Amino acid sequence: METQHSTMKFQVLFLLLLLTCMYPSVAQGSYENCCLKYASAKKTIRRHVTSYRVQETDGGCNIPAVVLTLKKTRLICVDPRLPWVKKFIQKMSEKNTV
Repeated sequence: METQHSTMKFQVLFLLLLLTCMYPSVAQGSYENCCLKYASAKKTIRRHVTSYRVQETDGGCNIPAVVLTLKKTRLICVDPRLPWVKKFIQKMSEKNTV
């Protein structure tokens, strides 16, 4: 009877250890906030932008992107290689340094 009890304790401890080890890998994927594709936004959208952030391809994100935050907290992902996006980022960076 004692060996069954010890075996059951070991199994429960092993299961808890396994779940503890798995938790960070599962949690990491759920916190990613990546652009999966680009929106076809026109450059006239610039006047509605309140902020932006640059998404790099490191980590869990697969494409480089610029995430524009519009009024009413709407997010749009645009291609950072577009000429108007490059100019916009440069202008915003100059504005922030002054």
